Amino acid sequence: MSYDFETLNKKRAGNSAKWDVGTNELPMTIADMDFKTAPEIIEALQNKIAMGLFGYEEIPAEYFKAVADWYQSEHNVRPQEDWMIFATGVVPAISSAVRRLTSLGDNVLVQAPVYNIFYNSIVNSGRHVVSNDLVYDPKTFQYSIDFTDLAEKLSDPLTNMMILCNPHNPVGKIWTVAELTKIAELCQKYDVKLFSDEIHGDITLNKTGYNPTFGLNKQYLKNLVVAVSPSKTFNVAAMHAATLIVPDSNLRSQISRGLNSEELAEPNFVAIPGTVAAYTKGHDWLLALKQQLISNRQLVLDFIKKNLPEIKWVSGDATYLLWFDVDRITNDADDLASFIRQDSGLIVNSGSVYGGDGQHFIRMNIASPESMIMDGLNRLKKSIDDYQK
Repeated sequence: MSYDFETLNKKRAGNSAKWDVGTNELPMTIADMDFKTAPEIIEALQNKIAMGLFGYEEIPAEYFKAVADWYQSEHNVRPQEDWMIFATGVVPAISSAVRRLTSLGDNVLVQAPVYNIFYNSIVNSGRHVVSNDLVYDPKTFQYSIDFTDLAEKLSDPLTNMMILCNPHNPVGKIWTVAELTKIAELCQKYDVKLFSDEIHGDITLNKTGYNPTFGLNKQYLKNLVVAVSPSKTFNVAAMHAATLIVPDSNLRSQISRGLNSEELAEPNFVAIPGTVAAYTKGHDWLLALKQQLISNRQLVLDFIKKNLPEIKWVSGDATYLLWFDVDRITNDADDLASFIRQDSGLIVNSGSVYGGDGQHFIRMNIASPESMIMDGLNRLKKSIDDYQK
């Protein structure tokens, strides 16, 4: 089957958070796509609606089997079905885990620059953010982990949880098995719960994919919680469906009690059929999507190289989000992003919201038809030229 990745579905008339912008503005920001989801999912939801029955639902065994089968076929690692818990979303699950697994005043460790909502989940729960900032090399345009600093911060008795982004948003990095093992080893050594957000795991543009943390040696799984979801993969964030994979039974019970006490474990009427359809029938659509994203990325990089050589891409093989070093233009990404929006109507994310060294970077979403991307690139060139005058 061929899939349409060229029709721009302008969602301005709906309730889209991404497209709630001015008439002449172009958002390349929030991490959802401007493509319709897989027709197989749409069909499943239409069939569900046609039933006309929208009462309380339970999680069938079919759901957990679909998740396990997906990870077996797509990532060559099969989580056990009895490790799994349904949740209404990855972010709600992170917030719940912070409250359940740590105490008021504890530290929760992240690796900045990182998905900004992690900070909300920590601070809004009365905990403190501690960052093992990723180390950027401006010569190679790559990030790495400072493991000495990580060990020091995990050893603090007040640090009781780490939130890992695997693959990493916004820098697009796929962590190696060796890196993940070292992280897990340190968390185990210092009795720190490791929560791995793997929501971007399916969107990998290399040949080998990413490495699920639940696929590590079983000795590192005792304190591990992994969150996965079809939301980024299939553009179904509003479906509110995620799965927590927790190998240890005692930890799984704690996580389950937290989700249930906060009413975060009951599906809405499309969550189950949508997820099952995604994970059982979405393989071909995902393959086509990846090819489109590879083409889009090359389009962007060729344009940047030719027209905006002062902007440098931080190369990464995951997500449809590109992280650009703009330090040769400014050290104030907020000012640059604000100017771009006022100047041309293009909206990109200032890297400062992600913490760490983010004030030197901007983030751009390229999960859109090529015509929209070219529009955005032309606006970007105009604004950068105007900014430098």
